[in-house]
Amino acid sequence: MKLPIEAVLLRIFIGESDRHGGLPLYEAIVLKAREAGLAGATVLRSPMGFGAASHLHTAKILRLSNDLPMIVEIVDDEAKINGFLPLLDEMISGGLVTLEKVRVIHYHHENRVISSHAPNV
Repeated sequence: MKLPIEAVLLRIFIGESDRHGGLPLYEAIVLKAREAGLAGATVLRSPMGFGAASHLHTAKILRLSNDLPMIVEIVDDEAKINGFLPLLDEMISGGLVTLEKVRVIHYHHENRVISSHAPNV
């Protein structure tokens, strides 16, 4: 799969306990992104954070949270990300979703390397 040098980063901030269709929401998002043919998705679990309600979620021993912050990141062509947004909107009831333009420096898939430093990219 070839990514353009100019792409879009979709970043989704949700809680670990959020669910969709019987699955953890982060897992449901990744599976839906894969099904939609997006370039890839990464889930990050955060040790601490707070959101719109200002409720602190932390992994500290004395304040163990069952709902740590989760971040799902997806980078792909802007048109493909925009096509995915309506699907995402149906899945998420709360959280934060951001978009930002990014420059893809290196993307490696199987035995092929795509780099902005290579000719004819």
